Amino acid sequence: MNFDYLIDQIPDYRRFFYVDEFDERTNDLVKRFPKVVQVYEGGISRNGHSIKVIRIGNGSKNALMFGCPHPNEPIGAMMLDFLCEKLAQDEQLRSYFDYTWYVIKVIDPDGTKLNEGWFSNPESIKSYAANFYRPPGHKQVEWTFPVDYKTLHFHDPLPETQVLMKIIEEKKPVFMYSLHNAGFGGVYYYISDDSPELYEDFHTIPRRFKVPLALGEPEVPYLKVLSKAVYKLSPITEEYDYLEKHARVDPAQIIRAGASSDEYAHRMAKTYSLVCEVPYYYDPRIEDISEAQITRKEARLISWESSAKQYELVKEIFERCKEYSIEQSPFYEVLKNYVEIMPEHLNAERNWIETDRQLERKATVAEVFDNICVTQFYQLLMLGMIRRLIGEILNIHSDEKLFETKEKIDKQFEEKVDYLEKNLNYKAIPIKDLVAIQLLAGLKTAEYVQFL
Repeated sequence: MNFDYLIDQIPDYRRFFYVDEFDERTNDLVKRFPKVVQVYEGGISRNGHSIKVIRIGNGSKNALMFGCPHPNEPIGAMMLDFLCEKLAQDEQLRSYFDYTWYVIKVIDPDGTKLNEGWFSNPESIKSYAANFYRPPGHKQVEWTFPVDYKTLHFHDPLPETQVLMKIIEEKKPVFMYSLHNAGFGGVYYYISDDSPELYEDFHTIPRRFKVPLALGEPEVPYLKVLSKAVYKLSPITEEYDYLEKHARVDPAQIIRAGASSDEYAHRMAKTYSLVCEVPYYYDPRIEDISEAQITRKEARLISWESSAKQYELVKEIFERCKEYSIEQSPFYEVLKNYVEIMPEHLNAERNWIETDRQLERKATVAEVFDNICVTQFYQLLMLGMIRRLIGEILNIHSDEKLFETKEKIDKQFEEKVDYLEKNLNYKAIPIKDLVAIQLLAGLKTAEYVQFL
């Protein structure tokens, strides 16, 4: 089926909806389409927010889609909001698929609310970083599914994760779409299995909206490349094996989290999963595969040294903050985990850089850009969370030393923003285009899975 007719129906969004708005829109959808749409409470978040599960259609196969598995990733929630509207009102679209759709627009409402400060100004890198929040791995919905592998034993799924587990166990979805997005870069995909029939669509869909593919460094070194900017979904066991080879301690001490949603769904139901990562911002260099002046190893070392320097700064600031009673702060939790596990991550990465012969080739421009500039962007996000933690403390304690610390971190934050503004030729991508990319990729994959 040609889904292009849906593109022009996507609103020209100027901002992201807030969590309560998503809930209101869901309630309104049920009122308008009571014969097609049902909603039930799948569970309650850690802070007491009701998690709404939307059920649409009566197909013989089940599909599960959920947004905000990481709370700084609202693009997928916007896409699901639009898709629910279309599935409810468009009988032709609904009947084409032999699916019963189970949709959760925001699976982590508590964390998403902590990001709402930038939702009305998504074009600004500074606004994004200053209002950014992302929990540590063991508090992320996406990475807290049960697992037993060698010394890694995780059986403490979050209440939000348990909502997904129950649907997976009871409905056995044949297709699952976990809606993620990157902050900076280009479009890339994760899928369950090698699926050549999908690759042309995966490559051409972003270009229709003048958004590049991400052809720089993969998120982690051990990913299996299936096609250009397409990777096989990587289970937590592969991270364990990588750390077992390169780290100096038990990998379970570093990972601390559990399996991912796709691992669990494949284990329970042989589910085919898709992740379509789309960025808020991009620079054309992210898809430049021409040869650079330095090797990939040299580029990785530049990134590593920058990360090591950032770690020392974060550790210093964290030590200053520890004396205050702030253990319940979500930002304290992030920094504590980072300070505790980052040294061994850095040791493992350094060992990999020094021993992997594949890194001796010349780097591409995209890989150099990823290692030098994009690394700085993600470091800015950590600085943003430190600033928010210090702000929380200052609301309670008026401390001269803390004001000095705030001035120091503010200076670091502003310097990194200034560096990025000067060294990036970045563009903020319209929300409508990002929604369209995830929509088309999802529908094409759902169609593919339906006829497997």
